[in-house]
Amino acid sequence: MSPEARAAARLRTPEPVFGVVAPEIIEDTLICLATENEQYLNELSDQAGCFKETQIVEFVFLLCEKWFLDQSARYQAVEIFERFMIKHVEESYNSIKKSRTNNEQGEGDIWGTLKAQMCDTFVLRLVSCIQLASKLSFHYNIINNNTVLKFLQSLDYSYTKQNLVESELAILKALCFQINVPTPFAYVELLLEVLGHNGCLLPMKQLHKMCMHLLDLIYLMRNIIYDTLLKISIENSTPSELQIAKFLSVKEDFMLLAVGVISTSAFILNPEYWNQVVEHLNCITGITTQSILEFSYAILKHSVGTTNPRKNRGTKSSENYVVPPTK
Repeated sequence: MSPEARAAARLRTPEPVFGVVAPEIIEDTLICLATENEQYLNELSDQAGCFKETQIVEFVFLLCEKWFLDQSARYQAVEIFERFMIKHVEESYNSIKKSRTNNEQGEGDIWGTLKAQMCDTFVLRLVSCIQLASKLSFHYNIINNNTVLKFLQSLDYSYTKQNLVESELAILKALCFQINVPTPFAYVELLLEVLGHNGCLLPMKQLHKMCMHLLDLIYLMRNIIYDTLLKISIENSTPSELQIAKFLSVKEDFMLLAVGVISTSAFILNPEYWNQVVEHLNCITGITTQSILEFSYAILKHSVGTTNPRKNRGTKSSENYVVPPTK
């Protein structure tokens, strides 16, 4: 059996089983993820989300599917690439300022050179992030250099194995080798584990499957869904630049995203149990039921077109999106 066939077979294994982990382990993990999420939001770059455009996400998702990587790898690759590119741009900007001080060349010329360099290596860096993600999330199906070179050659790139190694090393160094970054995938699965332990009446395997579909959808339609959420939260169809800037922390809140995904999935599967799931999520995370309702509406509007969860909607501003409590 070929490596691809073995990988595909592994992906057909039974779905995860929820509600069996010891409560103390669930609690410790939940606190850990909530703390990481809060720290990430506190240190958030103004450029966060710039490298999560639909074309980038679609490229990553399709390539991960082509290489039979599990679902967690696709989100890991997107988040690694996002962090690397922001760091790279910031370092390039600092280099420009230093060059201007030394009067070596004008800022416009430097930016032009740097932009050209980034464009030349953009696809290489993107593929390297997928390769790194494969090593983190699916160790028995690591994407080797031969596979990567074959793919890049199909796009008329003439990189060598040395180029691939140097690309991975550049990403690792830029991120100080901290590439095992949190992803919404981990938050979704942890919250499903808590719901399973608390006796959620919905079938957890079906709920998990629906969550994965919606998480993909939100990554692919990120801007339009969050734009809808912003307009709902401020009750205005033309948000100001300041409101958009303040809303960035909402767009990057992984706990809120996980809660919205699970809530919406529950509504699609069985609206009768939706209130129970929302109440559980509110108690687990501290995110208000109103915020959960508004996010569910925004997701549903751009997925199945249903707006029922909004019918009892009150008014909440984006400032009311609560970061999960920590101990």
